[in-house]
Amino acid sequence: MNRLTVVDVARHYGRRKALSQISFTCDAGEIVGLLGPNGAGKSTLLNVLATLVTPSRGSVQYGDRSASEGGAEIRGVIGMLGHDLFLYPELTARENLTFFAQLYGVTGVAGTVTAALDQAGLAERADDFVSSFSRGMRQRVALERALLHGPRLILLDEPFTGLDQASTAALIARLQERQQAGCLIILATHDLDVAEGLLSRAIYLKDGRMVGTDTESGGLADRYRRAIQ
Repeated sequence: MNRLTVVDVARHYGRRKALSQISFTCDAGEIVGLLGPNGAGKSTLLNVLATLVTPSRGSVQYGDRSASEGGAEIRGVIGMLGHDLFLYPELTARENLTFFAQLYGVTGVAGTVTAALDQAGLAERADDFVSSFSRGMRQRVALERALLHGPRLILLDEPFTGLDQASTAALIARLQERQQAGCLIILATHDLDVAEGLLSRAIYLKDGRMVGTDTESGGLADRYRRAIQ
């Protein structure tokens, strides 16, 4: 799955239009930012891309197939980190990742989990309960949970919320490593300072509509303000 194509996607909840006429294309190796105020439709769009929500109109193509055509195979190349980290606080970091690796059908579970904990910088805390972890540590475990099965499309909803500078830097480094590996990463964020040097492309959303997109570098805050004014 080397390209994602979104064509005229809309999502309605009764009379409320959460998304209207969203169209864009992005390719493997890009980090694409969904930028917009609260209620702009960012989370809804991520849920559509994750196949968790069906569009009311329009289509999403994963390579040359839709979600209905690709089914479980398409969902198997998607990794998502949402507002809910989907970790069990009463389990250790190792136990959490082992559970999800088995759920994903990962081969070589023990080795995969050990590598994920190393990647998260948590090898020494692997057998501590997640309930004892800071927000940044939990976020790192949750990201590795989303990456265990080697997804090609990575979807992140406000991944930098509540993180300190060190945790933010670690998350950025991990995303850039996945970008270099050829993954397509789409993230929603309010943190324009972090997004400034990270994004390959910005997509601006307002009131459920796409009001602009660009691939420029520098001046992201000014471009954001102009787009959503």
